[in-house]
Amino acid sequence: MKSVEKSKFSLGRVVATPGALSALETAQESALGYLQRHESGDWGNLPPEDQQENEFSLGNGFRLLSSYRLRDETKIWIITEADRSVTTILLPSEY
Repeated sequence: MKSVEKSKFSLGRVVATPGALSALETAQESALGYLQRHESGDWGNLPPEDQQENEFSLGNGFRLLSSYRLRDETKIWIITEADRSVTTILLPSEY
């Protein structure tokens, strides 16, 4: 795993969907490392244009999205709302 840098924003309250919790359990992984990557600005497996959008959103108070693959290749998303009050871990199919 990449080294974790300093937090760039507040996660607010962290919640997860049942599907994401099940996927993390199946992959025998913790959400903590992914949350740390997200809040440090490591957006995971996003295309360059989406990473640029996140950098813009970071400076302008818009929603932030990261995409990661678990060990078993299941994709999870982490979304922090624009007001930074809530961060949600979910599967793309649950969006």
